[in-house]
Formats: sequence, C-alpha cells, structure tokens
Amino acid sequence: MQSPPSPAGSEAGSPAGSVLEVLRAFLKLGLSSFGGPVAHLGYFRTEFVDRRRWLDDRSYTDLVALCQFLPGPASSQVGMAVGLARAGWLGALAAWVGFTLPSAVALIAFAIGIAHWGHLAGSGAVHGLKVAAVAVVAQAVWGMARNLCPDRPRAGLAIAAALLALALPGTVAQVGAILFAGVIGWRTLQVPHQQAVVHQRYGVSRRAGIVALLLFLALLFGLPLLAAATGSLGWKLVEGFYRAGALVFGGGHVVLPLLQATVVPAGVVTNEQFLAGYGAAQAVPGPLFTFAAYLGAVMNGPLSGGVGGLAMLVVIFVPAFLLVVAALPFWDTLRQRDAIQSAMAGVNAAVVGVLLAALYDPVWTSAIRNRADFATALGAFALLVVARVSPLPVVALAAAAGWAFLG
Repeated sequence: MQSPPSPAGSEAGSPAGSVLEVLRAFLKLGLSSFGGPVAHLGYFRTEFVDRRRWLDDRSYTDLVALCQFLPGPASSQVGMAVGLARAGWLGALAAWVGFTLPSAVALIAFAIGIAHWGHLAGSGAVHGLKVAAVAVVAQAVWGMARNLCPDRPRAGLAIAAALLALALPGTVAQVGAILFAGVIGWRTLQVPHQQAVVHQRYGVSRRAGIVALLLFLALLFGLPLLAAATGSLGWKLVEGFYRAGALVFGGGHVVLPLLQATVVPAGVVTNEQFLAGYGAAQAVPGPLFTFAAYLGAVMNGPLSGGVGGLAMLVVIFVPAFLLVVAALPFWDTLRQRDAIQSAMAGVNAAVVGVLLAALYDPVWTSAIRNRADFATALGAFALLVVARVSPLPVVALAAAAGWAFLG
C-alpha cells in the first residue's frame, strides 16, 4: 500500500517516512535507471511524484532546477534531497547508497578483472568499449551544445574554452576556462529571468547550510594545501577526485577530463584502462560518477581494489552532498538574481568547450586507430543520436565489434 499524498517535508522539516523505505525505493532505481542523468530525472519523477507522491510536480521541478544550477551530478543530488526530506539525514544517505551502489559494485568488479587479467585491457572487446566512449562523449557534446550554446556569444565561449583546454592540457586550464567564462557571462550575457516559485522545505536550517558551505570550501582549498605539504600521492588523488566532484557543471560526462588529468599523468591509471572503464560505465545503470569507483579500484597507487574503489566513490560525491545541503535553505533568494543566472550561462557554455576538447584528447586520440574504429564509432553515434537507442545495447554492440574486428 502506497503512502498517502504528503509533502516532502513538513513546515518544521520533520521526516515523513522511514530510512528503509527510502533505501528500497532508490535501490530499485539504482538497478534499473539506464540512460544518463536526464533519463534518471524522468524515472525519479515517475517514482516520487506520480507513483509514491512524496513531492508535488511543482516542488520536484524546482528541486531539479536547483540541482542543475549546482556543480555535481544533478540526478544524484535530486535523490539525496528527496531522501533528506523523506527520512532526514539518514534518508539522504540511504538514497545515495541505493542509487549508487549497484553500478559502483559492477564497475569495481570490472576493474578487479582488468587488474587480475591484464591482457583484458588490450583485448578487442575492451578496445570496442573505448570506441564506444567516443560515440557517447560525442553525443554528450552534441546535446549539450544545442541546449547550452543557443546563440553566438555562448558558442564563442565554448570554442574559446576548447582552444584553451587543448593549448594547455591539465586541470588548471580546464578550471580556469570555466571560471573565466563565468565572469564573461556575468558581465555580458543576457538570459531570461527566472520567475519566483515557492520552494519546498527540506528540513535544513540556514545555519546547517552555512556550515555545509564552509566545509565544502575548506576541503576545496585545504586539500590541495595538504597534498602539497605532505607530498603524498594518496592525498593528491583525494584532492583531485574531490575537485572533480566539486567543479563539474553540465552532467556526469564532464567529469571525464578532470579525472583523466588526475589519474593518468600521476601514472596510477593508464590511458587504456581509463577509457576502457569509461566505456564500461555506459553499460551500467545509475550515475556516471560511479566511474570514480572503477578508477579507485583499478589504479596502481596507495589504494586499489574494493577499498580504493569505495574510497574514491565517497570522495567524489562528498562535494555534491555538501553543495545541495548548503543551497537548499537559500535557493528561493539565490535563483532570482540575474547576475547569477548570467554567470551560470557562461559556465555552462565553457563546460561544452572543455568536453569538446576531451572528445579529441584523450578520447579520440586513444581509441580511433583506423577506418574500422571510425566506422564503429560513427555507427554507435548514429544509433545514439538518430535512432535514439539507449547506451547499454550500443556499448554491447561496440564491444562485440571490437572483439570480432578491432582486436
């Protein structure tokens, strides 16, 4: 029997359900939600607005707007907020665990297989996964460009960001391009004003929001200092994964260049392992950020295997949780500021450019070796964009083609 219609949280923020209820609901979604963040948000609406009626449509739409405004994995942040409202702080944890764990476990198992049977990394099937990654990233660039660069100024910002990321490879150039575009957007872009809405209460006080924001900033600026002071590779990796989770705008695919710049130059993950895991990540349900679990498990560093995978998984999601908690009490006021909306338009345009640069290097340069590779990538792209086939069968077909023809 389903719960009766009720708001996500009462006026005082008291939970309306149980932690176990939240865990069951999100575990089902974690096992079945294929198709990326946009599809995830559709699954969430069906489950929590239409079926369970934990939120009304207006509150859900407003929550989605908040999480798309913030850095981080939007669908996971929506899930955390729904769990927070339904069952308090443990409800947020249960929502994250249920939605994230299935794909994380699958990717850790894949990483352990690659580590124990090293010849798999050079097999034709794994090469097919790398070719599939070309099509998936190209699809992401295509869709994001249409939505986030609808005019010449934003298209220009995207191209400038791509050129900067290609000219100066590394995290500094990528983050610099995003921040610079935010300033340009703030000063020059005109975007439609967002109308005021009544935001659902989630039981988070302004004091808790401020504490979460301060903790987010302390880790963002403190971890690099700690890594530099200790010279520890472990802390350097933690800092890189945290930064990737903290600075990703525009969807999970954008985490690709930031993570690549963290693990490949450090020598803990090879480019071949990186792209093979990225291809495999398209074939599992749940959030793409669970790619961090694969990297943590496969890397040759202070941590590896299941422990490394779970550790890096937690690190990359911590900023997403802190940001959504920090923003919830202030969203009504924040979203009405035209300057914030203009800056975010510039940031989103730069994100498209950074991802475009990553499409060329390392994705294209590491995967496309001959005409057969290009033909496979083009066919996969057509299936994704033109035929609108879900990523799971497309990735499987690319792996099969790699096993049969590309190895």
